[in-house]
Amino acid sequence: MPDSEREAELLDAERRLQAAQRAGDVPALDDLLDDHLIAVGPDGGRYTKEADLAAHRSGASVIDDLVEEGLELIVEGTTGVTFFMGRVSGRFDGEPFAARLRYTRTWVHDDDRGWRILAAHISPA
Repeated sequence: MPDSEREAELLDAERRLQAAQRAGDVPALDDLLDDHLIAVGPDGGRYTKEADLAAHRSGASVIDDLVEEGLELIVEGTTGVTFFMGRVSGRFDGEPFAARLRYTRTWVHDDDRGWRILAAHISPA
């Protein structure tokens, strides 16, 4: 498959991820996050897929607003990286937050499941 097709699929996966985050759609997040996910949050904490899904299920992590200000992506074979910049607000562990954040996500692709996030890093912008 040409990289341009994979890039279009990765862009679609990123958009589905953002929609799932806004909606708190745990099944969609489950599909988009690799089982081996490691994410580093803006607080420096290390989070797994299960921890992320549990936070969304319980309501400990709620995204009220997520506004993309910029998005770049790179695809090399079955590996992709997205660089998101935007404003995010909601609640985390019951505390309201609002921040401008950068997300760097490393995605892996396979023909059965499509694009899934293997690693992520989130930092204040």
